[in-house]
Amino acid sequence: FIYPFVKTREWYLLTQFTRQGIMDEHIYVGNKYPSVKLNTSYSFGIDDQEFVVAFETDYPEDFVDLVMDLRETQGSLYVERDTPIFSCIANSLEDTVNSLGI
Repeated sequence: FIYPFVKTREWYLLTQFTRQGIMDEHIYVGNKYPSVKLNTSYSFGIDDQEFVVAFETDYPEDFVDLVMDLRETQGSLYVERDTPIFSCIANSLEDTVNSLGI
């Protein structure tokens, strides 16, 4: 799942210490879902979002539960936009090319 999002301006008015505490809560919640691997990247200046998070899992229901839990954290108060969410399937390059039927 590819999950772009934008933080509110208020987020950047918080101290680094406060933001880190909020992110620590996110990390704690994420650790409750060991089947979901998270990769966060800054994307400011590349597109309309500031961050892109890639969630890797073979269990989509765990992803849904994780996102619902994260939306109940303090950090969600500082999310301006978190859509669209893109679903993807991981394949090798060879399998992807072969699936095209070329």
